[in-house]
Amino acid sequence: MARRVLLTCGEPAGIGPELVGPAMASGVDFAWIGDPAHLPAGTPYCEIAAPGDAVPDGQVPVLRHDFPAPATPGRADPENAQAVIEVIARAVDLVMRREALAMTTLPINKQALKEGAGFAFPGHTEYLADLAGDVPVAMMLASTAVEPPCRVVPATIHIPLASVPASLTPERLEQAIRITHAGLQRDFAISAPRLAVAGLNPHAGEGGAMGHEEDLFLRPLLARLRDEGMDISGPLPADTMFHPAARAGYDAAICAYHDQALIPIKTLDFAGGVNVTLGLPFVRTSPDHGTAFDIAGQGRADATSTIAALKMAQDMARARG
Repeated sequence: MARRVLLTCGEPAGIGPELVGPAMASGVDFAWIGDPAHLPAGTPYCEIAAPGDAVPDGQVPVLRHDFPAPATPGRADPENAQAVIEVIARAVDLVMRREALAMTTLPINKQALKEGAGFAFPGHTEYLADLAGDVPVAMMLASTAVEPPCRVVPATIHIPLASVPASLTPERLEQAIRITHAGLQRDFAISAPRLAVAGLNPHAGEGGAMGHEEDLFLRPLLARLRDEGMDISGPLPADTMFHPAARAGYDAAICAYHDQALIPIKTLDFAGGVNVTLGLPFVRTSPDHGTAFDIAGQGRADATSTIAALKMAQDMARARG
């Protein structure tokens, strides 16, 4: 049997358990790691001992991982925090040992993990990078339901807006650009990626009238990368980068900060966006939404992004060969 994509359970008090059954519509051969007691009643599943074990048609393969407490929709239990973390680590171990094809992670609640297990990472991305050997990574959000595609990479992520100018160093921006360029080649089979880089300031600084970062280091950095042979444009005014004609001119946009990147993709493809971690030695995707405690247990969870994330994980793994 071909290797499966692993789907981690995420926070069991969120909508994650409700997404498992509907995710079968993806057509992707996946195995879920979690506590079967947390799955909604009627979810068709079959416990397996190893990721590649056969199951009857129409059944979700489940790698059982017992949790100490039941899951109450909308209310994270600190007792389950350590088990949530262990499931992620277990999936990484399996993909690193090539027993699984790739991994897709369902949403975690970072506050619950911090309070319940002292989780020391800002989120999934940083924890996965640590488990992989403290490798440099970049967070990409990729659309699946709009053309031309919208792919964005924020060079700075989960920091206050006031901290962005000091954090957006030439070294950090160059790292994000290089990881994105390599990721498009390896994971998306784009042999000659076209990149666009957003300016930090309105109108990309407008010649210094609205800021100086573009002239101080963005333009010199991009000129040097172009001299190396990269197809890279910018710094560009962010407000004109994301309409269809603009997106047709590049394969991914590197943005200065979190909202500059995420607002356009969530506007263009709110349900179908996928979170991708570039730079890892394995493929990892995630639906582009959170635990949704407010609707957990109500049967209202939308599996569109999870289905898209599973499909993208499979496609990326195949692109890697």
